[in-house]
Amino acid sequence: MNFQHLRIGIVALLVAFGIYFVVNRDGWSPPVTAVKVAARPEPDQAVAPSDTLGLGYFAQRQIGRPPDGPPWVTDLLIVDLDQDGLKDILVCDAHLNRVSWIRQIRLGVFEEQDIGETIAGPAHVEVADLNGDGHLDVLVSAMGVIPPSNMKTGSVIVLVNDGTNHFTNRVLLENVARVSYVAAADLNKDGRLDLVVGQFGYIEGEIRWMENLGNWQFKSHALLDLPGVIHAPAADLTGSGNLDIVALVSQDSEEVHAFMGDGQGHFRDRVLYGSTNKDYGSSGLIIGDVNKDGRPDIVYTNGDGFDYATPGPRPWHGVQWLENLGDGKFTYHRVGDFPGCYSPVLVDLDGDGDQDIVASSGFNDWNDKRAVSLMCFENDGTNHFIPRVLAHAPTHLIVVKAADMFNDGRIELVTGAFMFYPPYDRTSRITLWEHKK
Repeated sequence: MNFQHLRIGIVALLVAFGIYFVVNRDGWSPPVTAVKVAARPEPDQAVAPSDTLGLGYFAQRQIGRPPDGPPWVTDLLIVDLDQDGLKDILVCDAHLNRVSWIRQIRLGVFEEQDIGETIAGPAHVEVADLNGDGHLDVLVSAMGVIPPSNMKTGSVIVLVNDGTNHFTNRVLLENVARVSYVAAADLNKDGRLDLVVGQFGYIEGEIRWMENLGNWQFKSHALLDLPGVIHAPAADLTGSGNLDIVALVSQDSEEVHAFMGDGQGHFRDRVLYGSTNKDYGSSGLIIGDVNKDGRPDIVYTNGDGFDYATPGPRPWHGVQWLENLGDGKFTYHRVGDFPGCYSPVLVDLDGDGDQDIVASSGFNDWNDKRAVSLMCFENDGTNHFIPRVLAHAPTHLIVVKAADMFNDGRIELVTGAFMFYPPYDRTSRITLWEHKK
């Protein structure tokens, strides 16, 4: 999860690394390319001067409230919440059971405040103007309890913005399997924002979309009856003008699903990719145009280490992308290895015009001071990716996001730490990664 990325399940028998399949349950199958797995970089490889991607490229600054014990930041979002021209940060904190707003009150100056009332186990945060009043509301998926549980503790909550920086909790869904994802999109073209909801659950979970009937009333439609949902963003994959839903499902499935929409609220499920390794550790998914051909691709990570007796990395962890070839066809590319890999971000980090991929490590061997916590896979301009180590500390970075925080044309990073297991010697909560002057 951004915490929803955490694949919490029964420990499965490890199977051979490197065996993958691409299937379609309706008989459709995209082309398959040979997979060449990049060698995992040694931690001190690709160390570069501070003017190029690598160690020393960013300076770190802790912002917001300091950690009170090991932090449990499960998600964050960079957004101009008050629409004043300065980017802010929304934080899901499962230790405090709060959603907070790190507001940029003036350029480079941040203050953190809680918004709304307490939320049990907040896991993912998005924003949308759900009621059409011109103000950004805050959508929160809540697991209820963080440890594995079959209890129906999940909920979807909107923090309704009254336009004066005051937010009121409104429950849209409750008493369901632990909810790991929610986002807003008009899925049936009726002019109202509907919701895509992923329920990680434990033994039971599901994906549903909630049709917006107006006046805060929603009708649920089931899409998939499987646990382990991590992300389920909406995008038009085929250029049809209709929104589709792409979902990453972990647990025993370890699959990427595409629910192809007809623009009227009907969806057809296709499996775009799957791993036969039940411990593959799917951990995050985003949609973006990797090769800048005008078609949305899929980038996702596998690096979860939550459900082992000793949490930590596995040799198959890393980053991959599914290239959109058009006509609903995708092909697999391995980007590179990265132990404990989480939270993929597609961004031109070095300003050379190519899309790079940034990822953090939530589950690495933190007893090893050389273990990497933040990595960039630099695009060489031909969609081949060079691993660049950005940092060894702080550790346990479950989420990273990127944006031009200061409106100067340069990209900064923001990370959040989920310190589930020791050591706790390189602690952070929210870190701003700034360009060195």
